[in-house]
Amino acid sequence: MSHEGIRIASKEQNDREAEENRPLPRIAVTPEKVRVLLTEGKGMEIDWVDGHRSAWSFPWLRDACPCATCVEERKNEGRKAGQPKSKSATLLPMYAPLAKPKSAQAVGRYAIQFNWLDGHNGGIYSWEYLRRVCQCPECTFIAEEPSGTPN
Repeated sequence: MSHEGIRIASKEQNDREAEENRPLPRIAVTPEKVRVLLTEGKGMEIDWVDGHRSAWSFPWLRDACPCATCVEERKNEGRKAGQPKSKSATLLPMYAPLAKPKSAQAVGRYAIQFNWLDGHNGGIYSWEYLRRVCQCPECTFIAEEPSGTPN
């Protein structure tokens, strides 16, 4: 009998995963205004209905692609969403492709999809996903808060 898919997790791990997967309030994942700064090459900004404001650079968004292939690649390499790949020793930095989309389009009323210059276009960035990976100082502080009791 195979036990490949079995994982034993502590109660703390289960509680943390449940909190991370808890649905966010609708007001927190509804954009009021979305700006994709293609011409400037900067990134994307969203003003949310609840008053929060999020911004991401294009390189960060490309490295946080939520498609199954990219998620699996990050998981295998131990990278978090938005964390860049290790630099290849064979490519000179000046020949690295730009992490910039050719275009972006809405996907229904729940997401945005980018057509990246490197040819990738499989990621559908839902509003909930983008809110969960907000890069503002307030959200990154909350995400990095230590859990548990001090030693």
